[in-house]
Amino acid sequence: MSSVSSQIGADAERFSLDIRQLEDLAKKAANAKERAHCPYSNFRVGAALLTKSGECITGANVENASYPVGICAETCAVAKAVSDGQKDFKALALRPAAHVANCKLFAGFPVASFALSVLPPGSTAIVPLREFCSLKLPIFMYDKNGSYVVKTLEELLPMSFGPEDLKPVLEAHAHAER
Repeated sequence: MSSVSSQIGADAERFSLDIRQLEDLAKKAANAKERAHCPYSNFRVGAALLTKSGECITGANVENASYPVGICAETCAVAKAVSDGQKDFKALALRPAAHVANCKLFAGFPVASFALSVLPPGSTAIVPLREFCSLKLPIFMYDKNGSYVVKTLEELLPMSFGPEDLKPVLEAHAHAER
Protein backbone atom coordinates (compact mmCIF):
# COMPACT_ATOMS: atom_id res chain seq x y z
CA MET A 1 0.00 0.00 0.00
CA SER A 2 1.42 3.38 -0.96
CA SER A 3 1.67 6.26 1.48
CA VAL A 4 -1.17 8.07 -0.33
CA SER A 5 -3.37 4.98 -0.02
CA SER A 6 -2.40 4.71 3.65
CA GLN A 7 -3.31 8.35 4.19
CA ILE A 8 -6.69 7.89 2.49
CA GLY A 9 -7.42 4.83 4.59
CA ALA A 10 -6.37 6.52 7.82
CA ASP A 11 -8.37 9.66 7.07
CA ALA A 12 -11.42 7.67 6.03
CA GLU A 13 -11.28 5.80 9.33
CA ARG A 14 -10.60 8.98 11.33
CA PHE A 15 -13.74 10.63 9.97
CA SER A 16 -15.93 7.50 9.77
CA LEU A 17 -15.98 7.50 5.97
CA ASP A 18 -15.81 4.62 3.56
CA ILE A 19 -12.70 4.83 1.34
CA ARG A 20 -14.95 4.60 -1.73
CA GLN A 21 -16.99 7.56 -0.45
CA LEU A 22 -13.84 9.62 -0.05
CA GLU A 23 -12.53 8.70 -3.50
CA ASP A 24 -15.96 9.40 -5.04
CA LEU A 25 -16.12 12.76 -3.28
CA ALA A 26 -12.75 13.76 -4.80
CA LYS A 27 -13.86 12.68 -8.30
CA LYS A 28 -17.16 14.53 -8.04
CA ALA A 29 -15.42 17.71 -6.88
CA ALA A 30 -13.05 17.44 -9.87
CA ASN A 31 -15.99 16.95 -12.24
CA ALA A 32 -17.88 19.88 -10.69
CA LYS A 33 -14.86 22.09 -11.29
CA GLU A 34 -15.39 21.66 -15.04
CA ARG A 35 -18.83 23.30 -14.73
CA ALA A 36 -17.49 26.48 -13.13
CA HIS A 37 -18.47 29.81 -14.67
CA CYS A 38 -15.30 31.86 -14.29
CA PRO A 39 -14.83 34.15 -17.31
CA TYR A 40 -13.08 36.83 -15.25
CA SER A 41 -10.51 34.82 -13.29
CA ASN A 42 -10.37 31.57 -15.29
CA PHE A 43 -9.89 29.93 -11.88
CA ARG A 44 -12.12 26.87 -11.66
CA VAL A 45 -13.03 25.34 -8.32
CA GLY A 46 -15.29 22.38 -7.66
CA ALA A 47 -16.78 21.20 -4.40
CA ALA A 48 -18.51 18.00 -3.36
CA LEU A 49 -20.47 17.82 -0.12
CA LEU A 50 -21.30 14.42 1.34
CA THR A 51 -24.54 14.24 3.30
CA LYS A 52 -24.96 11.91 6.25
CA SER A 53 -27.49 9.97 4.15
CA GLY A 54 -24.73 9.27 1.61
CA GLU A 55 -25.80 11.69 -1.12
CA CYS A 56 -23.12 13.78 -2.82
CA ILE A 57 -24.05 17.35 -3.74
CA THR A 58 -21.68 19.30 -5.95
CA GLY A 59 -21.05 22.95 -6.63
CA ALA A 60 -18.75 25.10 -8.74
CA ASN A 61 -17.69 28.71 -8.50
CA VAL A 62 -19.93 31.13 -10.40
CA GLU A 63 -18.59 34.58 -11.22
CA ASN A 64 -20.51 37.55 -12.56
CA ALA A 65 -19.79 40.97 -14.03
CA SER A 66 -19.44 42.53 -10.57
CA TYR A 67 -16.30 40.43 -10.07
CA PRO A 68 -14.91 39.60 -7.55
CA VAL A 69 -18.42 39.23 -6.13
CA GLY A 70 -19.63 35.76 -6.99
CA ILE A 71 -20.44 32.40 -5.52
CA CYS A 72 -17.66 30.08 -4.46
CA ALA A 73 -17.93 26.35 -5.09
CA GLU A 74 -18.49 25.34 -1.49
CA THR A 75 -21.23 27.96 -1.00
CA CYS A 76 -22.89 26.73 -4.19
CA ALA A 77 -22.87 23.14 -2.89
CA VAL A 78 -24.24 24.17 0.52
CA ALA A 79 -27.00 26.29 -1.07
CA LYS A 80 -28.02 23.42 -3.37
CA ALA A 81 -28.08 20.99 -0.47
CA VAL A 82 -30.05 23.21 1.89
CA SER A 83 -32.55 24.20 -0.81
CA ASP A 84 -33.12 20.49 -1.42
CA GLY A 85 -33.75 19.90 2.30
CA GLN A 86 -30.32 18.48 3.21
CA LYS A 87 -28.72 19.91 6.35
CA ASP A 88 -26.67 17.04 7.78
CA PHE A 89 -23.19 16.80 6.28
CA LYS A 90 -20.37 14.33 6.68
CA ALA A 91 -17.47 15.68 4.55
CA LEU A 92 -16.47 18.28 1.95
CA ALA A 93 -13.93 18.01 -0.87
CA LEU A 94 -12.48 21.00 -2.77
CA ARG A 95 -10.66 20.78 -6.10
CA PRO A 96 -9.10 23.94 -7.57
CA ALA A 97 -7.96 24.46 -11.13
CA ALA A 98 -5.28 22.00 -12.22
CA HIS A 99 -3.31 24.64 -14.08
CA VAL A 100 -3.03 28.19 -12.85
CA ALA A 101 -1.18 29.40 -15.94
CA ASN A 102 -4.43 30.55 -17.57
CA CYS A 103 -5.86 32.03 -14.39
CA LYS A 104 -6.00 35.78 -14.01
CA LEU A 105 -7.15 36.80 -10.55
CA PHE A 106 -8.63 35.07 -7.54
CA ALA A 107 -10.38 37.36 -5.05
CA GLY A 108 -8.58 40.28 -6.67
CA PHE A 109 -5.08 38.78 -6.32
CA PRO A 110 -2.91 37.32 -9.08
CA VAL A 111 -3.24 33.55 -8.78
CA ALA A 112 0.50 33.10 -9.22
CA SER A 113 1.01 34.95 -5.92
CA PHE A 114 -0.53 32.12 -3.90
CA ALA A 115 2.11 30.04 -2.14
CA LEU A 116 -0.33 27.38 -0.93
CA SER A 117 -0.33 23.96 -2.53
CA VAL A 118 -4.01 23.51 -1.61
CA LEU A 119 -6.77 26.07 -1.52
CA PRO A 120 -8.69 26.39 1.76
CA PRO A 121 -12.18 27.88 1.78
CA GLY A 122 -12.14 31.67 1.73
CA SER A 123 -13.92 33.87 4.25
CA THR A 124 -17.11 34.22 2.22
CA ALA A 125 -17.24 30.44 1.76
CA ILE A 126 -16.45 29.31 5.26
CA VAL A 127 -19.22 31.29 6.96
CA PRO A 128 -22.04 29.43 5.14
CA LEU A 129 -20.27 26.18 6.02
CA ARG A 130 -20.28 27.24 9.68
CA GLU A 131 -24.01 27.96 9.50
CA PHE A 132 -24.95 24.45 8.37
CA CYS A 133 -22.02 22.16 9.20
CA SER A 134 -20.56 20.70 12.34
CA LEU A 135 -17.26 22.13 13.50
CA LYS A 136 -15.96 18.56 13.16
CA LEU A 137 -16.73 18.49 9.40
CA PRO A 138 -13.61 17.28 7.55
CA ILE A 139 -12.65 19.44 4.58
CA PHE A 140 -10.43 17.65 2.08
CA MET A 141 -8.48 20.25 0.12
CA TYR A 142 -6.86 18.79 -2.99
CA ASP A 143 -3.97 20.13 -5.00
CA LYS A 144 -3.59 19.93 -8.77
CA ASN A 145 -1.93 16.50 -8.49
CA GLY A 146 -4.68 14.88 -6.41
CA SER A 147 -2.83 15.01 -3.09
CA TYR A 148 -4.75 16.59 -0.25
CA VAL A 149 -4.65 18.16 3.16
CA VAL A 150 -7.59 17.57 5.48
CA LYS A 151 -8.64 19.96 8.25
CA THR A 152 -11.84 20.20 10.22
CA LEU A 153 -14.02 23.27 9.92
CA GLU A 154 -13.01 24.14 13.48
CA GLU A 155 -9.30 24.03 12.55
CA LEU A 156 -9.92 26.37 9.62
CA LEU A 157 -12.22 28.68 11.57
CA PRO A 158 -11.08 28.76 15.20
CA MET A 159 -13.05 30.74 17.78
CA SER A 160 -16.01 31.08 15.46
CA PHE A 161 -19.58 31.85 16.33
CA GLY A 162 -22.55 30.19 14.74
CA PRO A 163 -26.30 29.81 14.92
CA GLU A 164 -26.17 28.32 18.42
CA ASP A 165 -24.52 31.53 19.65
CA LEU A 166 -27.32 33.68 18.27
CA LYS A 167 -30.14 31.57 19.72
CA PRO A 168 -30.09 33.29 23.17
CA VAL A 169 -30.10 36.71 21.48
CA LEU A 170 -33.06 35.78 19.27
CA GLU A 171 -34.94 34.29 22.24
CA ALA A 172 -34.31 37.42 24.34
CA HIS A 173 -35.50 39.63 21.49
CA ALA A 174 -38.66 37.53 21.03
CA HIS A 175 -39.30 37.66 24.80
CA ALA A 176 -38.84 41.47 24.87
CA GLU A 177 -41.42 41.90 22.09
CA ARG A 178 -44.11 40.10 24.13
